[in-house]
Amino acid sequence: MKWGWFTLKMFLIAVCGFGGYLIGVTLNNQSLIHYGWAPWAGAVTGLLVGLGGLSIEKLIKHIPLKLLTGGTIGLVLGLSIAKLIGVGFASIQNTTISVVIYIILSCIFGYIGMVLGSIKVEEIRFPNWALFGRGIRSNLMTKILDTSVIIDGRIADIVETGFIGGVLVIPEFVLQELQHIADSPDPTRRVRGRRGLDIIKRLQLEKLVEVQIERQDFPNLNDVDAKLVALALSLSAKIVTNDYNLSKVAEVQGLQVLNINQLANALKPVVLPGEVLRLHILKEGKEQGQGIAYLEDGTMVVVENASKHLGREVEVSVTSILQTTAGRLIFTTLKNGELSRQH
Repeated sequence: MKWGWFTLKMFLIAVCGFGGYLIGVTLNNQSLIHYGWAPWAGAVTGLLVGLGGLSIEKLIKHIPLKLLTGGTIGLVLGLSIAKLIGVGFASIQNTTISVVIYIILSCIFGYIGMVLGSIKVEEIRFPNWALFGRGIRSNLMTKILDTSVIIDGRIADIVETGFIGGVLVIPEFVLQELQHIADSPDPTRRVRGRRGLDIIKRLQLEKLVEVQIERQDFPNLNDVDAKLVALALSLSAKIVTNDYNLSKVAEVQGLQVLNINQLANALKPVVLPGEVLRLHILKEGKEQGQGIAYLEDGTMVVVENASKHLGREVEVSVTSILQTTAGRLIFTTLKNGELSRQH
C-alpha cells in the first residue's frame, strides 16, 4: 500500500514537471519568449508546483472532514459572490484595473467564505456525516480505545451489557504497542499484551458494536498518549481509558473521556456511616491494631482494633468513607459485641 501511494506521488510530480516543460515549449513556439532554457524552467516550475501540492496534502489530512467540507462550500460561495460583484466593474475600460479589482474581491470573499464555512458547519446537523468520510458514522458516537482499557478487558463486558454503543475505534499505533507488549521477554507483560489482543478479537467476533482499525498516524509525535489525543481531536471523538494522566491531558484539551475505573467506582454499593457490615479480617493494617478487610467489589475496609481477629468474621460499624483517586476507602470500628467477646 505504501509503495502504491509512493508511485502515485511520483506520477503526480512527473505529470506536473512534464506539463511545465510543454508550457515552456508552447511559449517558445508562439514567439512569446525567446529563451532556450524556457522549457526547462517550466519543467522545474512544474516540479515545484507538484511538491507544493504534496506538502498541502500533509497539512490538510489531519483536519476534520467537517471543517474541510464547510470550508470548501464557503470558499465556493465566496468566490461566486466575488464574481457577481465583479460584473459591476466589467465596464471599466482599463483591463489591468478590472483584473486587480476582481482578484482583490476574490481574495476577500473567498477568505470570508472559507472561514465562515469552517465555523458554521458545526451548526449543520446532517443525519450521517459518514456519507462524506472514512466510514465512521457519527463523531458523537465514536470512541477511541487506548492500550490500558483494552488490556484491562472490562470494556468487552460493558459492551455486552449494551451500555457502550456507537463505533469503537482502535488506532493502528495502539495495535503495534499491544504487539510489542505481547512479544516482550517479561512473562507478565507478554500475558497482558496477548490478553489485549484477545479482547480485540472478542469484540470483533461478537459484533455487538462496530469495531474499526484506524490507520491514521502522527509521525511527528512519539508518545502514544499524545497520538491518542491528536486522533481524538481529528475525529472529534471520545477517549475510553483507565489512564488517569491521559484522562487529565485529554480533558484539558476539551475532549470527553470515559474512564472505566470511574465507572466501576460509581457502580460500587453505597455504604453509609453507621451501617453494620460483616467482614472477614484478612491482614493487619499500617497502623497498630488495625485490621484490613474487603467488600465483594474489592473496596478496602480498615477496621480499628481488629488485628487480633485475623482470619475471623466480625461485625463492624462504618464510621467514615474517604474517596481517593484510586477508589473508596471505608473506615469502621468493631461492634460492641465483638469488643466484649475479645475481652
